[in-house]
Parts: sequence; structure tokens; C-alpha cells
Amino acid sequence: MANDAQHLRIAFFGTPEFATIILDELEAAGFLPALVVTAPDKPKGRNLVVTPSPAKVWATTHGVPVLTPEKLRLPAQAGAEEFVAELKASACDLFIVAAYGKIIPKLVLDMPQHGTLNVHPSLLPKFRGPSPIESAILSNEDHTGVTIIALDEATDHGPIIAQKEYHAEDWPPKGSELTQALAHEGGKLLATHIPHWVETHEGVPQDHAHATFTKKLTKEDGLIDLEGDALLNYKKIRALDEWPGAYFFIERSGKHLRIRVTDAVYANDTLTITRIIPEGKKEMSYADFLRG
Repeated sequence: MANDAQHLRIAFFGTPEFATIILDELEAAGFLPALVVTAPDKPKGRNLVVTPSPAKVWATTHGVPVLTPEKLRLPAQAGAEEFVAELKASACDLFIVAAYGKIIPKLVLDMPQHGTLNVHPSLLPKFRGPSPIESAILSNEDHTGVTIIALDEATDHGPIIAQKEYHAEDWPPKGSELTQALAHEGGKLLATHIPHWVETHEGVPQDHAHATFTKKLTKEDGLIDLEGDALLNYKKIRALDEWPGAYFFIERSGKHLRIRVTDAVYANDTLTITRIIPEGKKEMSYADFLRG
């Protein structure tokens, strides 16, 4: 069956860099998708240049067909019918989802004969929802991990196919570094377990009584109180390094300046900020800023 699994037609649903790392691991294991489904191109940056998602760039580079549906749900959403028809025409045996960013309806999840697998960057049932990596860092955890589940209609709810703990050498890690590490671990774990899943469709139900849920992050979540809990501030600086970034406000020359913190040290219950980006300026040392 392992040999049969290598000939699976797979549709991969994913959008950010996390998804492309998993795609790299799948390709390395011999599972090049037949189709990639990702978010539509979006305006990005100060000049709002319309930019494809990282997953679309990956697919284009590898010669893999791409679908970028705006809507997925039938029958109410315009354009969904065309997308579902194209998905059916791809005749894929298995769907894989990793940080896609949209709710996938049951009609789509149940379409392939081997169902839909998901790579989730936490030790489910802990940290279900949209911010599992950041939440693991911000909580009282000292490690995290990745889980492969079979998707059902509820959020991160399906049976567990495989799970692996991940212990960072330096905890708490930066969110961006943990994201990359868990993507690599998740992609390898997924590739290892696809053949067994295809053969057996076996999974272990989650203990839903122990589920915890994360929230969607906002810019406001990055605000730190310099007079507040030093460890919490440090965790925010580490966890939110990519987005939204940890920041505080300071009065300078009659202006209310936003200061983004890019690096800091926590020792002996004390937080020492070392690198910042003052509003409208380039990155610099915090000591130089205070002197200036």
C-alpha cells in the first residue's frame, strides 16, 4: 500500500509560508500534489501591490495547477459552484489542509475517497483555532507539537492520526522560528503516516473535554505595558515577532510615538529591551534611542 500511496492524486489546501514548508516536505517524500487550492491574490505592503500567496508561488514554480476560490460554500455563495466542479474534475484521492485560512464545507471535505487530513501546529485537543503557535508561547507551556487529524465540520475536532511533541532548545521561542520548525515536523509526520491512513482510515477520537481554544489575533494584542508583568511582556515580544509585533507608546518631543520591540532579554524577573523600530524609522538599539 505504501507504493500505492505514492501514486495518490492529492489536492493541497494552504496559503502562507507554513503551507509551503509542508509542501516541500511532501515533495521530498514523493507526494507532489496534483492541485493546490489557496487564497486569492491580495494587495500587500505600503503600495498595496496585488501579490499571490506563498502557496500559489510554490505551485507555480513546481508546475502544479492552482485554484484560488473566493467562496467555497454551496449554494449561497457566488462562484462556489464553479470551484466545486473544478475540484471534482481533478479526481483527487486525498485532500490535505494546512493553514488554508477559510472554512471548508463538509461537501468538500468528504469529496475524496480518503477524506481530508489536516496538519495542526499544536498537541490537540490543546490550542484549537486560529493562533495555536502564539498561544502555546504565551501560555504556561514549556513545549508544543504537531498533530495530524482527519477533518470534520467542527474546528480542529476530528480524530487524531498522528502526533509528535516538539521541544525548542530556547523556550519561549520566537513565533516565526516555531512556525517554521512545526511546519517541517508536521510535513514529515504527515508524509510518514499517509500510507497507513490510506490503507486503514484509522484514527483516535480526541478527548473533547480537554479542548482549549485560541482566538484570532489583532493588532491590539501586541501592546505591552512596560510597568506590567515582565515575563508576559517577554512572551509577547517572542510570540508576536512576525505579526502583529509587540509594541508600546512613548511621549517624545510632544508626539505619541509607537515603538515596536524586535528583541529583548529576560533574566532574573527583569525584562531588558535591546532592539526597537521607532515609528517612521529604521531598527536601532533601544539604548541609542533613549540616549537620542
